[in-house]
Order: sequence, then C-alpha cells, then structure tokens
Amino acid sequence: MKDKALRLGTRRSKLAMAQSGQVADAVRRVTGRPVELVEITTYGDVSRENLAQIGGTGVFVTALRDALLRGEVDFAVHSLKDLPTGQPEDLALAAIPEREDPRDVIVARDALKFTDLPRGARIGTGSPRRMAQLNGYARSHGLDIETVPIRGNVDTRIGFVRDGALDAVVLAAAGLNRIGRIDEVTDFLSVDTVLPAPGQGALAIECSADNADLIAALGELDDPFTRVAVTAERSLLAALEAGCSAPVGALADLLGDGQIVKEMRLRGVVGTTDGSRTVQLSTTGPVPETHDHALALGRELAAEMLAQGAAGLMGERAQ
Repeated sequence: MKDKALRLGTRRSKLAMAQSGQVADAVRRVTGRPVELVEITTYGDVSRENLAQIGGTGVFVTALRDALLRGEVDFAVHSLKDLPTGQPEDLALAAIPEREDPRDVIVARDALKFTDLPRGARIGTGSPRRMAQLNGYARSHGLDIETVPIRGNVDTRIGFVRDGALDAVVLAAAGLNRIGRIDEVTDFLSVDTVLPAPGQGALAIECSADNADLIAALGELDDPFTRVAVTAERSLLAALEAGCSAPVGALADLLGDGQIVKEMRLRGVVGTTDGSRTVQLSTTGPVPETHDHALALGRELAAEMLAQGAAGLMGERAQ
C-alpha cells in the first residue's frame, strides 16, 4: 500500500488547483506516498447564479464530499470558509494547516487605496459580508461608494477593473498569495475595517472518518493554533444560524509577546448589506485548550450579538 497513490479531490479552478497542489506536496513529504490530483466539477463552479441564491459557498463542497463518500478519492482539500458549519459524521476534518493571511484586499484602478477611491466608486464583490462592512465603513467615514454584486474567478474579477467596468474589486489575500498574484493588490484592508469570513485564509483537509491511518498521517499537517481559532469563528457563525453567504465576519487573533501565546481575542460582526446597521462585539480570554472550549467561546459571543439584535440584520435566517 505504501506505493499506492493517494487520490486528492479538488475543484478545477486555478486557485483550488494551486492550494491542492501545495497540500499534495506536503502530504507526499509526511507519508512518502505519491499523490495524484482528481479534478471534480462542483455545482458552484458551473452555475452562473448568485451564490446566495444557490445555497452559499457550500455548493463548492458537496461534490467533493460525495466523491469522498463514494470512495472515488481518498481525501479532499477545501477552502475552510466554504465549509458548512455542520460536520458530517462519516467524514473527518483531519487537518487544518497553518493559516495564510486572513485579510481582504482591494485591487483598484490607478493603484488606488480604498479610502482614495473617487466619489461614487463602483466596488465589485459577491459577498454580502464584504458589502455590509464596506458600506458601513463608508457611511461612518463620509465616503460615497456603490457595491456591485459580481461572480467569477480571480481573472474575471480583476478583469472588471482592467476593462473599466468597475473601479475596484475585493478579494481574499490568501487566494492571491496562493496563485502568486499578491503584487496586484493596491490596498490591504485592515481587519478593523473589514472582518474576514470565518475561517478565511485557512484550508481544510477532509477524509473518511473510518480511515484511521490516513487521519493520523494527514494530522501531521494540522496547526493547533489555527484549528482553535477557526473553530471559535465557525462556532460563532453556527450559533448565529447564518449560512456561509450571510453577512457575518469573524476573526480569532492569538495575542502574546514573541513566541508565547497568552490569550485569544474573538471578534464578530453582522450587518445589513447597505451598511446602515451593524452589531460588532469582541471577547478576549485564555486560549481555548479543547475543541469544546473553542466552541463555547464562539457560542458565547454569538449570544451577546443576538441579544443586541444581530438576528434581525441577517435577512432570511438560514434553515
């Protein structure tokens, strides 16, 4: 079995192939086994419909999970922010490697920064979360912007700026880093301006829950600090009963001096997409020592946000 290739299921997009290729290299190193990429087309890749309408980013995950359950692939790589918060019992989240930069970025014409965009600037994004926070920031700082819903891969989105259809687009720093295009960024958005999606910048490596040997091997790639942070963020999202396409931002920061991590700060935000109303709260405490502690931290902050009216800002509640 040692020489039998492990089959890694991946979406076909340039970004998915890049991040799956990086994981494949790491798995080859820790297992000594060859890894082959198996390209799988998901409904989210072929549909031109608005993501929020077709079930949020979870539509990118279903086909990969189906292939895992049918035994067509041995493990799969997802962008963690695409994973629904409920984990199927027959699949294991074997590893969450060290997180990339979680921030959102702007790619704008004329190398402009967000706050230097002209009045009435058209900013493209397919994310209600980004719309809510950009519009909220603009309202509170006297900026005049218009957020425009868009879809498509990185080339398509940046193309809207290059051909003059939009003044700027918002993307994830991690994705541009992974495909070697971070130099096209004109502005990194501070997490004080726009909180990222829960789990943004992190990858999830998933396999069958009954394959103990593979779970142990993939576990070599797990980063415990990243896992505890994204667990708290996703717990907040789940407790708000919000789907992946809801306007919820969350980030858990590990705080400390030098190499010693002392505390974790969890921040959450939810708002109407026009930015007129937001609820943003944070909590700081000891770094959770167990999965359950991380879950509890997210639930507690969500409860405070719900007490301040967060549910009414999310439009239709996810079923």
